[in-house]
Amino acid sequence: MVKRSLQASLPGIQQAKQAFALKGWTQENLAGEVGLKTRQSVWRFFTGQPIERQVFQELCLVLDLDWREVAVDPPAEFPNDKTESVAIADISTLVRQVRSQRQDKIQEQCGILQLLDMSRPVKIDDIYIDANILEEIPSQQWLELADLQHSTPQEFDRVGLGEVAQIQIEGVQAVEIYSKLRVLGKLGAGKTTFLQHLAIRCNQGCFAANRVPVFVGLRDFADESITGEFSLLNYIQEEFLTSGLSDSSILETLLREGRVLLLLDGLDEVLHQARKAVVKEIRRLSEKYQKNLFVVTCRTTTRAVNLGRFTDVAIAPFTQEQIVAFAQKWFTTLSKTTTQAGQNQAAQFVEELNLPENLPFRRLTVTPLFLHLACWVFHHRGRFPIKRSEFYKQCLDLLLGQWDETRGIERDEIYHGFSLVQKLKLLSQIASITFEQGDYFFAQQVVEQQISDYIQALPNAALELEELQLESQGILKAIELQHGVLVERGQGIFSFCDQAFQEYLMARNIVASHNLQASNRSLEWLVSHITEPRWREVFLLTVAMLRSADSLLQLMKQHIDAIVADDPYLQEFLASVSQKSLTAPPQPAAMIAQYCHTQRDWHFSLEQQEKLQQYYNANQLLLDCLNSNCDVTATVRQEIEATLLLPYQELEEREWNELSKTYRLTTE
Repeated sequence: MVKRSLQASLPGIQQAKQAFALKGWTQENLAGEVGLKTRQSVWRFFTGQPIERQVFQELCLVLDLDWREVAVDPPAEFPNDKTESVAIADISTLVRQVRSQRQDKIQEQCGILQLLDMSRPVKIDDIYIDANILEEIPSQQWLELADLQHSTPQEFDRVGLGEVAQIQIEGVQAVEIYSKLRVLGKLGAGKTTFLQHLAIRCNQGCFAANRVPVFVGLRDFADESITGEFSLLNYIQEEFLTSGLSDSSILETLLREGRVLLLLDGLDEVLHQARKAVVKEIRRLSEKYQKNLFVVTCRTTTRAVNLGRFTDVAIAPFTQEQIVAFAQKWFTTLSKTTTQAGQNQAAQFVEELNLPENLPFRRLTVTPLFLHLACWVFHHRGRFPIKRSEFYKQCLDLLLGQWDETRGIERDEIYHGFSLVQKLKLLSQIASITFEQGDYFFAQQVVEQQISDYIQALPNAALELEELQLESQGILKAIELQHGVLVERGQGIFSFCDQAFQEYLMARNIVASHNLQASNRSLEWLVSHITEPRWREVFLLTVAMLRSADSLLQLMKQHIDAIVADDPYLQEFLASVSQKSLTAPPQPAAMIAQYCHTQRDWHFSLEQQEKLQQYYNANQLLLDCLNSNCDVTATVRQEIEATLLLPYQELEEREWNELSKTYRLTTE
């Protein structure tokens, strides 16, 4: 007869008291955590007296202890009275029978995807690419901010972050290695799809063939448990009933024998007030039925929730090979054309994606969500958008709300009614301050202070200092958890999830200031950075977003001409370039090519070489802005193209001639 009570050993009591002290609770708190009305059993537990075995196990679970290490002479197993009478000749036969009976249910839950902006559902097998896993979580690394600050923009997603240099393993392999796995990942990284893929493969007998897959959306479990008993086991039992499995002993037997693959999706989607209870249920079930496989997904910031003895891993960014494979599947499956036509368009997509000018798109497409969006845009336009700002805006709309809305997810609202515009203003302010300072990475305290400054500037903001600090901390965590625009790259070190969004929000802030001030002050400030290479993308984004780009382009031209205006030798060189260009059509691109060729015949000092390089780069940027499909009048375009690379004397003569012409026209 197996005993129904357990008692703690002397070493176990010491271990339990240490864990209890770390919690900082009273015995009444601990009793409440395990659902006890009084603390009598808790007192008996700490004094080594026998208590009911389930209460003993619950207390150990809450204290993050293994009850077997705490108890005196722990039994190997506890037979369940409900299943002792169940005669099962072959458990493998039961697994096959249950899996067969639940096959349609799993296919309905996990076999179909409803992709963003697509009018029809897609079979998961037609689009899924095997996920890779990082066994070390980049955001849990201890990194020095000073080391990261030396990173160049090209190294933004590599240096110190570990996501590319780390060894990756296949997702399926990770589940086989770790029986309790928590899969972390950013928004749109493919966490849910990974679980759905596991369920389908298990259902087909291609993975974990000796187990029954069970897929649970934790948000649905939490919602349905509000009015009833909060029990994950009962929720799964009810789910079995929908497949015609009414005998409760079947589920109990499968769990006791370790024949279940339990896939729990979206811990981050559970509202805060229910999350503690959901976590408790996951821990209870995983502790009681340890032979089974457990996989939980949540966004990276929810890792602080203690699930017990779960191993944390992260979804890895897509590699080049995965991007190519995804594009081939996407265009073949979703383009509504022949297979060959889909393959051709996929090849064109990959070729253009790898062009140097499309590097910002390439960086974003390591995330499945943005890769899908890029494929969708390319399919409908036949090219990538010239105005990248439109694509970035669409991506941010997804991050800041549309993604949750399309999936029916309700989040904890910590923004106190912040609208989309207010969220964009806050993020634009953070982007502007950090980018201007040259910070791609910034300390948590720095960004929290910027959030505090923004809150204080709001109407009717009357928070105490301590309250303001807590509010700022909460908003930062909400931005990371709900939207993923800001991410923790290392302990206490944050950055934007992609450099492109920091640059876009910087440009957005400049355009908003320009429109609000009805002056060129913000544009003049931008132009003061024209010789700094890291501002190049901000110029291209700003000129594309302005209602009229005339003022910015003219300011850029004036500033560029001033770079070499005070050096007679450089002016002589430009006069030579101008003279030689008279023998060829005055095309801007041709002018630049004669400029590069002519330099070889001159001898410049190091300072002059530096000025000429800045002058050349700035003119190239000006041309790129002109050709970026911005809103510029024909008059300004012609004026800039006609005066490109001219020495100051010719510019003055040209201006004098224009003034004289205007004077004659007005006096006749």
